[in-house]
Amino acid sequence: MTVTVRRVAPEATFALRHRILRLHEAPEDIHLPADDDPRSGFFAAETDDGHVVATAVVFPEAPPWDPSALDAWRLRGMATEEGWRSQGIGAAVLDAVVRHAVAGGGRLLWCNARLPAVPFYERAGFVRVGEEWDEPHIGPHVAMQRALGPPDD
Repeated sequence: MTVTVRRVAPEATFALRHRILRLHEAPEDIHLPADDDPRSGFFAAETDDGHVVATAVVFPEAPPWDPSALDAWRLRGMATEEGWRSQGIGAAVLDAVVRHAVAGGGRLLWCNARLPAVPFYERAGFVRVGEEWDEPHIGPHVAMQRALGPPDD
């Protein structure tokens, strides 16, 4: 089965975001403030029959450790269905996110990563920032960041 990564409407990411990342929340509470920002990019990996198997959201936001980083973009809602992991699908979604952020002037990409996802982000060039913490209802996290280069010509 072929999987295609494309930019989608925010709502196309809600079901997977809820199921994988926020099951403790009501489905109607999945909405993020960035969902209404026209600069935000929403990406989904979809099967031939339209089933979303991976997703991510990216939007301009300075990290808490460097509020002056006006060229920073935040990655949120990165999720891949369990049966579709370790096939390069999440990496393809992340590549689309990076291209979107760079095209929008992004020079730094950051996220709050769940500890089991840290190796994925490290393989993608992210480094840890600061100490781990426990996010209520979700579990241990660590902030991570990756420098972004200028757009390819």
